[in-house]
Amino acid sequence: MNFRHVKYFVATAELGQVSRAAMELSISQSAITTAIKELEAQAGAKLFDRTAQGMELTQAGRRFLASAYRILASIEEALSPGVADEGITGTLSVAASYTVLGYFLPQHLGRLERRYPNLKIQLYELSREMIEDGLVTNRFDMAVVLTSNVNNPELSTDTLLSSQRRLWVPSGHPLLSAESVGFREISREPYIMLTVDEAAHTTLRYWNRTDYQPSVRLRTSSIEAVRSIVANGQGVTILSDMVYRPWSLEGKRIETIIPSEPVPSMNIGLAWRKGVELTPSMRLFREYFSETYQTPQSYLPR
Repeated sequence: MNFRHVKYFVATAELGQVSRAAMELSISQSAITTAIKELEAQAGAKLFDRTAQGMELTQAGRRFLASAYRILASIEEALSPGVADEGITGTLSVAASYTVLGYFLPQHLGRLERRYPNLKIQLYELSREMIEDGLVTNRFDMAVVLTSNVNNPELSTDTLLSSQRRLWVPSGHPLLSAESVGFREISREPYIMLTVDEAAHTTLRYWNRTDYQPSVRLRTSSIEAVRSIVANGQGVTILSDMVYRPWSLEGKRIETIIPSEPVPSMNIGLAWRKGVELTPSMRLFREYFSETYQTPQSYLPR
């Protein structure tokens, strides 16, 4: 067993399909298939059930996934460049929205704390409007936000990554076997509308460019509620890959489909007041993220 075996296994487990894992890792599907077969042979257990919808973890696979996350985290820690820089001191006030704080920031905060133990990052979770106002009035130094939602001309932004939006459906849904799934087909399904971080506004914005409207069954601010309702066959939704997980809290499978018509991605990045002189702590924070997302990253647990 080597690092690649574990990395390919985790990618396949999280994305649910060899093809998606191969695309994410920029390698061939055969390389992933071979690695999984070798890993199963060494583990002496079947880790995946191959189905028409993709790759489903077996009980042994779920147990191994927990260990795989620990292995990757240990490797990432061992390969982190440099040592802790105790000379960097100060306090940095950083605002973040709900989605960013829950699904993007935690791993980076851990790395920053290990790298700069004397840099204190004060976090605030707020709505986009309150974050923008806080940056303009200097209540916050920087923010990590959905830059695709920022529209204040007094702010500068750096987009770090774009997370593709896909249609979420329960395992076995008829749309999984359709040749093409567009807004017409989606509009015929009960739709679960996420409302947190202006998700509903964003959703309606791209739906309004079409001849169709979603048949909204429920509006909720809970991503876990959306996940469970979709997994239990009560509706579908369109959300980004950043918040996607293949399993609901009840252990039911969620599949994804790339719509045949364009859906804008969700962009995540930094924001700060335009024209402000960046303090050393602000420059360090910005440089960390620029370095992280301009350098090809190994596939690590989200």
